[in-house]
Amino acid sequence: MADGRRRAFIGSFTAAGGPGIVTAAVDPGSGALTVLSTVDAVPDPSYLALSPDGRTLYAASETAEGTVAAFRVTGAGTEPAGRPVRVDGSGPTHLSVHAGHVLTANYGSGSVSVVPVRPDGRLGTVSGVFRHSGSGPHPQRQQGPHAHQVRPDPSGRWTVAVDLGTDSVRICALLGGTLAPHREIALRPGSGPRHLAFHPGGSYAYVLNELSPTLVVCHWDAADGALRPLAEIPVLTGTPSGDAYPSGVAVSPDGRFVWTATRGEDVLSVFAVEGEGKELTALTTVPCGGRWPRSITEADGVLYVANERSGDVTWFAPDPGTGVPRRVGSVPVTAASCVVVG
Repeated sequence: MADGRRRAFIGSFTAAGGPGIVTAAVDPGSGALTVLSTVDAVPDPSYLALSPDGRTLYAASETAEGTVAAFRVTGAGTEPAGRPVRVDGSGPTHLSVHAGHVLTANYGSGSVSVVPVRPDGRLGTVSGVFRHSGSGPHPQRQQGPHAHQVRPDPSGRWTVAVDLGTDSVRICALLGGTLAPHREIALRPGSGPRHLAFHPGGSYAYVLNELSPTLVVCHWDAADGALRPLAEIPVLTGTPSGDAYPSGVAVSPDGRFVWTATRGEDVLSVFAVEGEGKELTALTTVPCGGRWPRSITEADGVLYVANERSGDVTWFAPDPGTGVPRRVGSVPVTAASCVVVG
């Protein structure tokens, strides 16, 4: 943050009783969270992102009408900065800030929207919508496109959109407030890709599949905007006992470990990274500290897990030698969906 104090911002599903956006103080030594305030200004702010200067927080309102909202970050919380803006897409489930714009991945409509950011951090009207097309073999989940994540690549030259409904990743360039399609990378039919994380070295990426509990290791060529799948590996050490829906993937800042979260099994999986990011070795799984871990975030050597159904955010201290997370503490947040630290 601008004042040097660390804050965590927690999204939640208000339709399930969540408080909206929660602001918490972050202990500089342990990473422990202390709730400071809440704001219930938009329905279902399921995913959040901070501006590069940390002064503005953006929230995707995961509703049928689909909006994104800006909030001014204050010392103890947030306050609305202008009215929510419609994204011309339904069910925005993820957003990122890139090159003076907010990008939203709209799960319901299978599209990615571009919203300009004004100099004061407030939002303009949507300047472009890139609509995906296609489907997959899953009879309920893949009848059409379902964009689940959009983010810039490490070089800042490209945007990367992960589509669960079409089993693919789309690479685009952000030009003049619109997305220009560059190429589409097909993944295994029925895998249902959900989220992607880059290795800090910039040459590898990891695509987490929701419909099959696997992680795809890919080579990333920033010069050509090309993603090449190399290997698909299980995220669970044994056969799932029931439902198993991976949700989030995070990479340690030094690139030595990868962590994933899986709902249903309610575990975090740990992978050791070798070959400058090319090779992953599954080490173990540990309980996520709650039920239905919707997202996982790494910040300053701490892992934060938003457990949606148990209504809490749990934090872990990964062992510096093995990467295995040790549960440290938790704070109650009903219907928690994501954690952003800044």
